Parts: sequence; C-alpha cells; structure tokens
Amino acid sequence: MEKLVCSSMKIMQMQMPQMATAGMGMLLPGLQNMIQMQQVRHRQTKHWKPEFKRLRKQKFVKIDLPNLREKPEDISKEEMRSRMKERGVLPPRPWMERPFHISCTGGIFEAYVPPEGDGKKSIISSSGAKQKFEFLEKKSKSLLAVRKIRSYDESFSSDEFGTEAQEIYIAAHTHMAAKEKYKIREFVSERCYPEMMHNVKDKTIHWRFLQSLEPPRVVHARVTEVITKENQFAQVTVRFHTQQMLAIYDRFGRLMHGSEILTKDVLEYVVFEKHISNEYGKWRLHDKIIPDWLPAKQPAPITYRISDEPVEEAAKEISAGEQTKQLESGSDQQKEQLNVVNASATSQQPETSAKPALAI
Repeated sequence: MEKLVCSSMKIMQMQMPQMATAGMGMLLPGLQNMIQMQQVRHRQTKHWKPEFKRLRKQKFVKIDLPNLREKPEDISKEEMRSRMKERGVLPPRPWMERPFHISCTGGIFEAYVPPEGDGKKSIISSSGAKQKFEFLEKKSKSLLAVRKIRSYDESFSSDEFGTEAQEIYIAAHTHMAAKEKYKIREFVSERCYPEMMHNVKDKTIHWRFLQSLEPPRVVHARVTEVITKENQFAQVTVRFHTQQMLAIYDRFGRLMHGSEILTKDVLEYVVFEKHISNEYGKWRLHDKIIPDWLPAKQPAPITYRISDEPVEEAAKEISAGEQTKQLESGSDQQKEQLNVVNASATSQQPETSAKPALAI
C-alpha cells in the first residue's frame, strides 16, 4: 500500500506540477490516514522469520503436471517418443514377459533300472555276476556325468557322496515325521515335497533310521540342460540298503501301518538333484525309483465310524420296502382284488360316533 501511494503521488507531481502545491493541503488528510494504516497479513503460510528464505525456497520442487484432458490420439509418435525419452520410460512391447525361476526338473531323466532280485542274489551266483557286468557297462555314461559335475563343483566325489546323501535322506524323513513343512524344504526339491507331505495330516508317524546294512553307493549319474546350455541340472542315484522302523497311527490312535517293535530291511534307489549352474545350489532329495517288477503294496486299512442304530429296525424297513415294491409290480387283477377286499372290510366295521376322537 505504501508503494502504491508513493507512486500515485509521483505521477500526480509529474503531470500537474502547478496543482501539486495547491491541492496538497486538500489531499494531506486522506494521504496521512492511508500512510498511518497498518498492513494486516491474513496469510498463515508466511514464515515468521525471513532469515533463511532462500533455503526454504529450495525445499520445494516445481513439477510439470500432466494434462489430463489431452487425448492420446492427438499426440504424434515423435512427440510421444520425446516425452518418454525425457522421462526415462521404456516403450511398450507387444508381448508380455514374466520372469520365472526353474529350481528343479519335473522328473527323472534316464532313470536307473534296478536289477531284479537286487540285495538277495550274491556276486558268486550266475545271476549276481550278470548284474555286476551290466552295472559296469552303464558306468561309462555315469563317469562322464561325474566329470561334468566336477567342472562346476570341484569338491564332488562319487565315493564320499554316499555319506552326504544318507544325511540328507535321514534329515528329510525326520522332518516329514515331525511335520515340519518349512525345514523339510531345505532337503527336498519342489517336485518331491508334495509327494512326501501328501496324506500326512491327521496322522502320527514314528520313523527311525537304525543302521545301514551296506554302505550307500552311487550307481547312476546324469547331467542335462534345461532351456539353455548354461542351465545345467545334475541327478545322482544312490543305493541304500538299511534297517528302518516305521509305524503310522490314524487320528484315533489306531495302528494303520508298520510296527514300533519290528524292524525291516529296506532297499531303496533314491535320486538326488542339484542345480549345478547355480552357485548356491544344494543337493536335495528329488525322487525314489520304484521298479516295474516290484509287487504292488496293499493299501492301509481305513478307520470307519460304526452307527449305534439297532439292526432290527433296519431289517423291518427293508422288508416293508420290499412289500411295497411287490405290490407295485403286481398285475392289475391283484390290485382290483385288493380294492374289493378293502371295500368289504370298511362296510363290516361298526359306525363310529359323530364326535371326532382327540389325538394325543
């Protein structure tokens, strides 16, 4: 206000120099009142201390707001390209790409075929010697696969891997019996996890590894590539001949399978897999080989609830139902005879009183 008053006074003095002195006495009361007026600020965002005004100004960044009323049809391709380049936005692609991670294979490649009667026939017999000869024939491919694994993992040894595989086997089955679904994933691949944890709910599993009758040994090894040549997976089949104890109880505490007293000799061919291209890959239990010549196991007995209803009532209901079916399936003549008999029976009955009887 003060600046406006001073500027108006200067303009008046420049335009009317003669009237400035004469009319000054008339304008002085009004100008004095305007000059004496105090400036009142109703703006609350003004900082009370103007010392760091420049630094406070640097806190705020001016942003170019987008024009929401602008239609994409009105923008040319060159202008759109320049805007996207200025903002650092990549151009859209006509296809959709989603990253995915392959942590394990979907099955066993070139599965090992266990010889029939393994663990029962000795090397001295003719059948046992034949099995040993077939094993030596298949060993050449396994040696090449072991060499490939060593190119990625220098510490791998087929002689020492049996003990490491046995520790993984014991840890996986211990966590399965304890139903520890998070810890078991460190020792089991994503393919094997649902097969091991299937039908474990509402059951109590007691499992113990007692001893190994024969030292575990590597019988088969293969390496394959998935999608690209650099993505390599290794599978090693280990033969276990052990003594174990297994007892499974249902939710009512009844024994479904096995026994806690008896021990059984178990011969298994377990496949372990590792993503050797991954620096942090680990050997995990992947699958078990079940040969075709193995006889099928009997299913475990299932517990059912017995109803408390007596058997006699059920028998009466069945007999009544059979009678109605016989009547419905009878001939038309039998139906007419029944109608005649019913009519004669109603005519012979004495007349009842007009008052209705109360049903309690």
